[in-house]
Amino acid sequence: MKYDFDEVIDRRGTDSSKWNRNPDAAYLPMPVADMDFRSAPEILEALHKRVDHGVFGYADAPPWAVEAVQEKLQRDYGWETEPKWFVWLPGLVVGLNLSCRMLPSPDDAVVTTTPIYPPFLSAPGFTGHPRVDVPLIQGATRYEMPWDDLDTAFAKPAAKLFLHCNPHNPAGWVMQRAEQERLAALCLKHDMFICSDEIHCDLVLEPELQHIPMAMVSPEIAARTITLMSPSKGYNLAGLMWSFAVIPNQTLRKTFLRTARGIVTELNVFGYAGGEAAYRHAGDWHAELIQVLRRNRGLVRDTVADLGLWMPETDATYLAWIDCRSRQFPCEPSLHFEKNGLGLSHGSAFGAKGFVRLNYACPLPTLQEGLRRFREIVADLPLFAGD
Repeated sequence: MKYDFDEVIDRRGTDSSKWNRNPDAAYLPMPVADMDFRSAPEILEALHKRVDHGVFGYADAPPWAVEAVQEKLQRDYGWETEPKWFVWLPGLVVGLNLSCRMLPSPDDAVVTTTPIYPPFLSAPGFTGHPRVDVPLIQGATRYEMPWDDLDTAFAKPAAKLFLHCNPHNPAGWVMQRAEQERLAALCLKHDMFICSDEIHCDLVLEPELQHIPMAMVSPEIAARTITLMSPSKGYNLAGLMWSFAVIPNQTLRKTFLRTARGIVTELNVFGYAGGEAAYRHAGDWHAELIQVLRRNRGLVRDTVADLGLWMPETDATYLAWIDCRSRQFPCEPSLHFEKNGLGLSHGSAFGAKGFVRLNYACPLPTLQEGLRRFREIVADLPLFAGD
């Protein structure tokens, strides 16, 4: 391979929130969704060039960055966009919260499915909006959409906004066109607006699958959808805090911008430089990344299966969502792993007690050590009777 994804880069003592969460040198963190890989050389070159300019003032979106995003959406999805559709954001979570703040009445409700990325659960409450949770159906090998329950939730008079996640975090599935169209039909039937988190769109691991932006299902759906994207996950640029919303509907976009006024400021100048380099010049690096993530996913999947635990088939992301309920943990699983030197995301934060989320976007030696610890911790725990 052209790039060394198995180089272990020491992040302790840096500004990494993941690696600084526990000062114990023996502690191994595998929760937060950023990668432990070095970014693409083309991205680093673009950032060095921006540093060499020497002036870091407030920035408007430069035309070349806008064009890079347009080219990416056209190249990957056949999505023809206009520059005025873009709203630049310092993070996808900001977009989730702004979408909830747009609701005109405090009685307007936000619907989402669970388990789900924690900010989906917190964003409605920050603005006092009621939240309606619709549990996904846990099947034999993957989660499925609870169509009847979703129909019932959308039918509630107060329901106005659906927080959608595709590719899904933490379940890792990529919705196919038939599923997207079925969801679109329900949203149109009940006059629901959609905020679609698609930040993991660059991390589809199955060659036969393709991400389909929700807004591309139909013009009617595009008119009621706020799409949130960023190169932060797929190209390891999380710290640059550079994301964007795609909002074709002028009225919806104006409301979004009005809601953002006084809250969202200019973006980091390095975000524009890094984002443009990612979308235009880091294709070879990204292709090798996908190969490495497929390898790592297989190692995690084999370990989980050997221990009699369950994780859904992961079509996308670098996150393993692991059901630990078949073993008798002495406390919440994530806390037990934490006490034994392995940091994983708490399932309860996603609305699913008894689960953990493991980030496998790391060099092979790091993953092997993490899985060794995972196996050692779980193997000593008894199975529940009947399992």
